[in-house]
Amino acid sequence: MSETQKVADRSSTPPPGVNSVDRYFKISGRGSTFAREVRGGFATFFTMAYILVLNPIILGSAKDKFGHQLDAVQLTTATALVAAVMTIIMGVGGNLPLALAAGLGLNAVVAFQIAPLMSWDDAMGLVVLEGLLICVLVLTGLREAVMHAIPQPLKQAISVGIGLFIAFIGFVDAGFITRVPDAANTTVPVQLGGTGTLTGWPILVFCLGVLLTIALLARKVKGAILISIVTMTALAMIINSVADIKTWGLTTPAWPDKVVDTPDFGLIGDFSLFGAFGETTAITVVLLIFTLVLSDFFDTMGTVVGISAEAGLLDEQGKVPNIGRVLLVDGVAAAAGGAASSSSATSYIESAAGVGEGARTGFANLITGGLFGLALFLTPLLTIVPLQAAAPALVAVGFLMMTQVKHIDWDRYEIAIPAFLTIAVMPFTYSITNGIGAGFVAYVVIKTVLGKAKEIHWLLWGTSVLFLVYFAINPIEQVLGVK
Repeated sequence: MSETQKVADRSSTPPPGVNSVDRYFKISGRGSTFAREVRGGFATFFTMAYILVLNPIILGSAKDKFGHQLDAVQLTTATALVAAVMTIIMGVGGNLPLALAAGLGLNAVVAFQIAPLMSWDDAMGLVVLEGLLICVLVLTGLREAVMHAIPQPLKQAISVGIGLFIAFIGFVDAGFITRVPDAANTTVPVQLGGTGTLTGWPILVFCLGVLLTIALLARKVKGAILISIVTMTALAMIINSVADIKTWGLTTPAWPDKVVDTPDFGLIGDFSLFGAFGETTAITVVLLIFTLVLSDFFDTMGTVVGISAEAGLLDEQGKVPNIGRVLLVDGVAAAAGGAASSSSATSYIESAAGVGEGARTGFANLITGGLFGLALFLTPLLTIVPLQAAAPALVAVGFLMMTQVKHIDWDRYEIAIPAFLTIAVMPFTYSITNGIGAGFVAYVVIKTVLGKAKEIHWLLWGTSVLFLVYFAINPIEQVLGVK
């Protein structure tokens, strides 16, 4: 064998320790390790496991047009099943550390805006239609084209805005920040703690969790976020056992009476694809689907870009790897959520917690999805993590994502103002979609008044018009006579 051939053979030999799983997920290629992926998978699960409690509460508390309510146990099973299956599919198909579950905000729209107009079967049928429509947009290339049409500075602003948004979620979930009751007759919308001061053991757990997380991050300790979540959960369980605490919120850190519970798949397949058209007007149905599609479309876009940017996976043009497959899986997840009656499933920004732990590939999704699969049977055990123990991870990840603000050119108003609105509107309105819409509209308006309309991609024109409709949906409904 020639010397040249020997060199060629050596260069084509995988590095020691690299196996087929590593090569498929590109774990080493993306500078990660199996340990980081596993830690990331656990961190993502623990920061979004609350959906197993919250989604049944939101959907289960609402009644449809005929006064029917969905069963809480069946909702928990459906929520866990869809999250498990679609998160694993995203990991294997999209190879991004991007977990999926029932979308907050979207489930509220289904519960309180759609269900009162029709039966639950019909409402979930609209969710399936929404998911199928998103899949069509992906297969035609339109959804990916819109993402590529967004200027890089706006993509960076989206990531920063999501960072602030996710940190704000962490503060609110923990009770560190609360809404001031309207009866207070004050112009201040939020306050520190429940009364303007920090009180109670749960808040102490959160504060200690934040301090522990940032200390570990500053020391560059591996597994900092996961260590903090586990440590604070253990502390919360100890405190809960010795102190008189009225409530921890959605999840109480107490050892459950039983570890294993039987899943109930009764809601799977309970949907009517076109039943909604017989319950209300076609215009109403179209507007409802439009609202779902637009919210899901841009929530996902912002989440995918933000997570990919934080993981350092965007290429020189700011494009997300495997974006076509990622968006298709997300669309299928929306339809799957409707088919299972758990509401539209979508990509979760809490995946940033896993990225903060070092996850860079879809292998982390196998861990997160597997834990959701276990949750089908071990829900009492896996939901003992209180929000006060998980929320510090969101605050820390918010900081990490905020660092991308340095890449935005703040001296160019045509970029700086849309970027600012994107960043500010997300946390202030509690919506990724609203922030992206504000930034898009501002970008188009400013470019136009500066005489640079030709620089605007036609897809940005189109999406900006759609966002104007989205923001003005209420007066439009009034003009069209839609109730």
